Amino acid sequence: MNPIRYERRRYTRGKTPIEKLERLSQAMGGPTIYIKRDDQLGLTVGGNKTRKLEYLVADALRQGADTLITCGAVQSNHCRLTLAAAVREGLKCQLVLTEPATGYQPQASGNHLLFHLLGAEKIEVIPADGDMQPVMEKLAQELANEGRKAYLIPVGGSNEIGTLGYMACAEEIEQQAWETGTPYDYVVTASGSAGTQAGLVAGFLARHSSTQVIGVNVSRDRTTQEAKVLDLLRSTAEMIGLHSEIGAELVSCEDRYVGPGYAIPTEEMVEAVKLVAQTEGILLDPVYTGKAMAGLIGMIREGRFAQEDHVLFLHTGGSPALYTVPELFIPKQS
Repeated sequence: MNPIRYERRRYTRGKTPIEKLERLSQAMGGPTIYIKRDDQLGLTVGGNKTRKLEYLVADALRQGADTLITCGAVQSNHCRLTLAAAVREGLKCQLVLTEPATGYQPQASGNHLLFHLLGAEKIEVIPADGDMQPVMEKLAQELANEGRKAYLIPVGGSNEIGTLGYMACAEEIEQQAWETGTPYDYVVTASGSAGTQAGLVAGFLARHSSTQVIGVNVSRDRTTQEAKVLDLLRSTAEMIGLHSEIGAELVSCEDRYVGPGYAIPTEEMVEAVKLVAQTEGILLDPVYTGKAMAGLIGMIREGRFAQEDHVLFLHTGGSPALYTVPELFIPKQS
């Protein structure tokens, strides 16, 4: 790889830990479940987007950008972490947010609160079905007219450069597996904008690993999501010169835990969040990791894994969203 093109910033000191979930594994009756704590990555409150931003922000700095522009939902973890990276680097940051189905609340808590606390230069809110890309391009042009230079980052940081972050994570997992003598048969992760899953698959493929990656969809049907992941996997492999055969069989997504749609709660998600909190003291979130863990629990219950398997759950962060839906977790008073 070209060392200039793929320069990397470092926002996390050392590897994120892998923990054995003894009590959760016991509660499920096997297999052995582990968790990769990417909720402990650097930048504000952590989360998987930090790994992508290490490469994306390095590219922005290389290009001489003074402002990051990105987009997402009103409770976007990606927007929070992009803004945090901008603060760390002394850059400005502008956000394009889509209005939730329940309507935009200017005083909303969770990540939306943090957008203001971290000092977003501008927040543009558009309808839920609006196209974010032209709005980001309009903001970039306005900055150009002022003599500034913007760097646009797609939703979730999921393009070929951002995907390199999870290729690096796959290498990190392999190193930890070797150090502990615990090979992982499966990695289970939330699958949304596709960069995390595509990067993991590419990283394990590059290292000739037998670890299989299973994505649990948070917004789309299986066919659409698998095609999205495969497209990004192939374009990333082409960019870095990975000459392995990239077949559709490398991408596996599970869509039975999406529920009515993106960020819409499900009973399975609530059960999963409570179970992990009450067996391991670990907080998941209602949008990504809660549904991903619901998927893992469901697959265990249906016998998807062998008793002797080692299954690694990737905790992609997002706990600020918990505080926007207290009614899901606090019992109603009679």
